[in-house]
Amino acid sequence: MQNATRLLFNKLMDRLSELNGVPSAREQFAVEPTVQQTLETKIQESSEFLGKINIIGVDEMKGEKLGLGVSGPIASRTNTDNADRVPRSVETLDQHTYECKKTNYDTAIKYATLDAWAKFADFQTRVRDVIVKRQALDRIMIGFNGISAAANTDLVANPLLQDVNIGWLQHIRTDAPARVLDDGAAPGVITVGPNGDYKNLDALVYDAYQTLLDPWYREDGGLVAIVGRPLMHDKLFPLVSDPEAPTEILAADIVRSQRRLGSLPGLSLPYFPTNKVLITRLDNLSIYYQNSARRRKVEDNAKRDRIENYESSNDAFVVEDYGLCALVENISIQP
Repeated sequence: MQNATRLLFNKLMDRLSELNGVPSAREQFAVEPTVQQTLETKIQESSEFLGKINIIGVDEMKGEKLGLGVSGPIASRTNTDNADRVPRSVETLDQHTYECKKTNYDTAIKYATLDAWAKFADFQTRVRDVIVKRQALDRIMIGFNGISAAANTDLVANPLLQDVNIGWLQHIRTDAPARVLDDGAAPGVITVGPNGDYKNLDALVYDAYQTLLDPWYREDGGLVAIVGRPLMHDKLFPLVSDPEAPTEILAADIVRSQRRLGSLPGLSLPYFPTNKVLITRLDNLSIYYQNSARRRKVEDNAKRDRIENYESSNDAFVVEDYGLCALVENISIQP
């Protein structure tokens, strides 16, 4: 690390210590709640997709889901001569709960990279943003691919972070299997094509949300069909192959098109698994983080010519209302 970079890095460490009210950020500390909230906001703002779901702090590591952004019907009538009016909650609480799992978001930045950034006035912001962006992408990856929360994770065996935490799709499979369509005429596969279970992807998506969603959600204007990139390519190949196509928009990490899937807007998101479709409202997906549970330490590791940011957060991936989701798996496009 060059001398000028060292001065900037020391100022960064002093700032981290000051914000969190600790003697030194080089020793593990609990991130101050206000700093934690600011960091979570930055993580959410770094991704268009994360900005459209719920990311909220909870006090307890385990508890009842909050039912954010979702609600069934509340309109009713009661003959008050015979009974009291009974208000219906706008929240959706069921027997399913959440459990936050400790997740390490450890990052290393080489001295050479810091030296390159030292010439810019926003040095501290650049260091923060590279860490924030990676945490945001990892949360998306876990949300769509997480299967389990292993005591010791293995990135080689689970390159999509399948063993870091239980994601949204796995919660649907485990907690609401009736909302999953994964078999056609043959077990373990749903064929789409002229001689398949469905003639086209539109028919499959339409059938899924008409049969798997609760009746009051089937005409919800916020429903979207989230698909893997290969399925988006098959359906929207003329648009995907033409970057100037006016009906396709690439905004941050969401690819969307005015071409619809079963009358629903089609979205393609980073790390969404291939050959699957998730039908829901985006505000039906949540990430809970435990307040006052984020820990951090920044270490200058001269042995590896880098600084190391050790950071952890207790996180849970939550589907607020299973009646507002349908998961289609094992899709096979036939010629």
